[in-house]
Amino acid sequence: MPYSAEDKKKATTRLRRIKGQVEALERAVQAGTECRLLLQQIAAMRGAAGGLMAEVLEIHLRETMSHPAPAKTPSVGDDQMDDIMKILRAYLK
Repeated sequence: MPYSAEDKKKATTRLRRIKGQVEALERAVQAGTECRLLLQQIAAMRGAAGGLMAEVLEIHLRETMSHPAPAKTPSVGDDQMDDIMKILRAYLK
């Protein structure tokens, strides 16, 4: 869950973009748009949803792994977290 004001703003912006894409897709279906164009819009929505998922996942990982409880292992460094996020983003595409 995004807690900081900046994280909430980024997540809300992405959600609004996705909402706009869904509404545009609905209008396109109602208008009888060609399937290839619909598929292109669906792919864009899927990409936007994947981006939101990656962003929220990154926030979660940074919050949980960067500030571990005292009894846990040392925190993960920023470079390591960046590497983890690159891998996850590749799989979320």
